Amino acid sequence: MAQPHMAQPTAPAQPPRQKSFLRDTLEIVFLALVLYVVIQYAVQTVHVLGSSMYATLHDNDLLVASKISYKLHQPQRGDIIVFKPPDEASRDFIKRIIALPGERIHITNSVVYINGQVLREPYLPEKWTYNNNWPPSGQDQLIPPDQYFVMGDNRNHSSDSRSFGPVELDAILGKAEIRIWPLGQVGLLGAKPTLAASQ
Repeated sequence: MAQPHMAQPTAPAQPPRQKSFLRDTLEIVFLALVLYVVIQYAVQTVHVLGSSMYATLHDNDLLVASKISYKLHQPQRGDIIVFKPPDEASRDFIKRIIALPGERIHITNSVVYINGQVLREPYLPEKWTYNNNWPPSGQDQLIPPDQYFVMGDNRNHSSDSRSFGPVELDAILGKAEIRIWPLGQVGLLGAKPTLAASQ
């Protein structure tokens, strides 16, 4: 006796792909917006020109600088910053913070004194002889509020606070964090100065 033919259950209808496509598109747009905001407002690339920060930085190095670091905390000694110098507004400078607001600084025979303490600077490439006594009076110079005394690491070839004075906080554009070029030297910018008791 023949078996009755059983109807096969029909496969469930596939969900429309329109919702999946729309979701993927929105995710891509959102990620693009986040990336744009980060690039536009949080970081910037910095092309190093010249040798004023040698040997820490070299001519044509490419860096990434944070534009939001100093919205979260105050600049610190040893930070490498990008800023608008008071005497050359059309070109950004890159230097290292040496003295902070409220500190007293003087330089004698290439030795930097902060509040009477010697500043140890292991990153300097050579003994410096240019403008190595500052200020000319030989007296401590008080750094005003919201201002920072900056110098290049290559002291013999650097235009910095020894010539144009301290840098205003509002003139600081960002903190250089990472070298991304050349590829063989990619990494964080690390060495920092330390204070030691003067003798």
